[in-house]
Amino acid sequence: MAKVKLNVKVLRYNPDTDKKPYWKTYELETEDDVTILDVLNEIHWNIDGTLAYRRSCRSAICGSCAMKVNGRNVLACETGLHQFNSHKLKIEPLPGFKIIKDLVVDLDEFFAKLERILPYLILKKPTPDKEFLQSPQDFDKIQEAAMCILCGSCTSSCPSLWANEDYLGPAALLKAYRFIFDSRDDGTDERLDIINDRNGIWRCHTIFNCMEACPKDIKITEYLSRLKVKATENSI
Repeated sequence: MAKVKLNVKVLRYNPDTDKKPYWKTYELETEDDVTILDVLNEIHWNIDGTLAYRRSCRSAICGSCAMKVNGRNVLACETGLHQFNSHKLKIEPLPGFKIIKDLVVDLDEFFAKLERILPYLILKKPTPDKEFLQSPQDFDKIQEAAMCILCGSCTSSCPSLWANEDYLGPAALLKAYRFIFDSRDDGTDERLDIINDRNGIWRCHTIFNCMEACPKDIKITEYLSRLKVKATENSI
């Protein structure tokens, strides 16, 4: 492991004391195989303990450390310094969300939109006594969509949401897809009624930002396109 010197610009903002966000620069030395989260920990633990950011699992599962680094939405815990080919980092919170403090954003509205699409199995038939079996072919339709960790990276990257805060956003719509196309679910009509409006699936303009931002490489735009077809068929 080689040592490298880093120049790290972090967008800082404390609404209790600051009129607006500002950039603060940190100089530090670290190993060249560290992650962005390691860099933030080094700053927080040894340079500036006032820096606020979220992190939890360190395994790219919880999604809490999503942020924008050198212009890209990433998970700090899995993103290595080597991916940027630079000793200069520019770290800021996910765009499109209200800043609570520094790199911590308010996700209340994000999860409220998720709740709107009823993110659970709706059953109108008797539940089985044992496993709720599903064929491999049926599971194939939802497997990738079910990998979403709700980090908010896709929704934050969506220009349609930047222009209209009432838009459900790709994360909520992807979750709607996951249940609408689940062979065990009986809530298709209810969910399609929720997403089939100007702030729902039709606000998606197929820009593909969500796919580029997704840390799990989910083909979000493809699944939202399938939702548009399903909503159209349901309306005929």
